[in-house]
Amino acid sequence: MSSGGSGEPTDRDRDAVGRARNERPRDRLGRPLPRGVPGVPRQPEGVARSPEQTLLEAQRLLDDGMPFHAHEVLEDAWKAAPEATRGLWKGLAQLAVGATHAARGNVAGAVALLRRGADHIEPYRDEPPHGIDVTGLLRWARDHATAVEAGADQLPVPRLRGAG
Repeated sequence: MSSGGSGEPTDRDRDAVGRARNERPRDRLGRPLPRGVPGVPRQPEGVARSPEQTLLEAQRLLDDGMPFHAHEVLEDAWKAAPEATRGLWKGLAQLAVGATHAARGNVAGAVALLRRGADHIEPYRDEPPHGIDVTGLLRWARDHATAVEAGADQLPVPRLRGAG
């Protein structure tokens, strides 16, 4: 156990500069599991990937039913992206979080993040970078936000680059 700012012990893991880093194992949807219980491998943070590598890894994780982990990969791209594409990567990460909330049964979170993610990627619709199917993702996000509101509990996997 580490000590929080109040001097009281906490069970939060901290990095060398005191930022919270939860090292507990996680399930396929990113939910923390009790210590000592096997979880799925975590995505390392801060990995520098090319846009191609990012999209391939994120799609693999989405296809494997791990949207939370895909969000972590997309979040690395968002944090490292040049200003011109930062909103795109942020929106893609939010779509993955929206899919995570939907899979966890959090309707309000799913709807909010799917719509917010769509709003962030929409400016890239006319000239989508890196072969991203922005138009298809907009349709997917908006249709599925409505479906989740209506009671759907499972979303089809989004295709970052369309059907290909």
